[in-house]
Amino acid sequence: MNREQGEGSRMTSRTPLEGVVVLDVTQVMAGPFCTLLLADMGADVVKIEKPQGGDDSRTMGPPFIHGESAAFLAVNRNKQSVALNLKSEEGRELFRLLARRSDILVENFRPGTMEDLDLHYEAIQKINPTIIYCSVSGFGQTGPYRSRGGFDLVAQGMSGLISVTGHPGGPPTKVGVPISDLNAGIYAAYGILAAYIHRLKTGEGQHVDTSLLEGAVAYTFWESSIYFATGEVPQPLGSAHRLNAPYQVFDTKDGAISLGAANQSTWEKLCGVLGRQDLLNHPHFLTNADRVRNHQELGALLQPILRQRTTAEWLSLLEDARVPAGPIYNVAQVYEDPQVRDRGMLVELEHPVAGKIKNIGIPVKLSLTPGIIRHPAPTLGQHTDEVLLWIGLDRSEIARLRESRVVA
Repeated sequence: MNREQGEGSRMTSRTPLEGVVVLDVTQVMAGPFCTLLLADMGADVVKIEKPQGGDDSRTMGPPFIHGESAAFLAVNRNKQSVALNLKSEEGRELFRLLARRSDILVENFRPGTMEDLDLHYEAIQKINPTIIYCSVSGFGQTGPYRSRGGFDLVAQGMSGLISVTGHPGGPPTKVGVPISDLNAGIYAAYGILAAYIHRLKTGEGQHVDTSLLEGAVAYTFWESSIYFATGEVPQPLGSAHRLNAPYQVFDTKDGAISLGAANQSTWEKLCGVLGRQDLLNHPHFLTNADRVRNHQELGALLQPILRQRTTAEWLSLLEDARVPAGPIYNVAQVYEDPQVRDRGMLVELEHPVAGKIKNIGIPVKLSLTPGIIRHPAPTLGQHTDEVLLWIGLDRSEIARLRESRVVA
């Protein structure tokens, strides 16, 4: 934060968003993931939590690590926790004091909640005209579904993602990770940074509005483009691709392998590795369009060949031929991979309660001002005193607020 030196001050390292203050009143996944992205790039994120229980993800589990939820630890590093009762008028006034000194505000309540608290965009804009105020919700701030609660599973279903996931003829299957939540968080961060650049140019703040439904729909580029062009409704294909073939997972002698021959040159190299140059002249496989059209026939021809060797043997042969391929890892195997480790995608942090914990690393690297993981997720209310001192309260006022349960 742009804090004065002295009590409650803290120096930050040189990062892209150093000095940017984010007031974070989000919980669970989409909103906290957005603010995590900002925090990893150096923003000072003040996370507002209800005094009783805090962010709901603190109790989501199992597993728990010495009383701390692994779900909360995953997406709340680099943040400061302030336990503040927004149901009290004094709590809301403290929130307004924080909003006056913040560059960005992010909330992911159901639309109408911040209006009920008189903390909505128009109210905050009156006291901080340049603020970037971001709302993340299930369906957005407008439209007939505005007031509905939103969850990742619901958004996956309504966006068409579930309809194209899984194997042909199988039951409806969701994407294995909360992709709607995560993409909404990414789009929220993207919108915030675009709005912040606009503010640097003009001095104008604005409201950023995105949702789980839109974040999920925005992931259907191939499927929607096919529907727009042909009128055909895409169906699930298992691990196969809609626009390239062969591009899917195959069984090997001891496991499975992902294999992508996404252009004519790679297809020709693959046929050489497999010893099936005859397929190059097969009328069903002459072009990529032919191979996509006949992908089931092609897969049935290639599968017996790929079962003849181990995954490691195939990976070696395919790498030598410069044919893209990879093993199918479980999550434990991911973090043993030397490339994953070399790129810093596994980090260890020391948590004041949970002890040594592991986190996913920062996935984007900047050459001059890289992001940094400065500290683990906070305990509930860990930074309440520090932040309240920053906005000008003294210790006697903080003690009174704690006794009256406005803060904790």
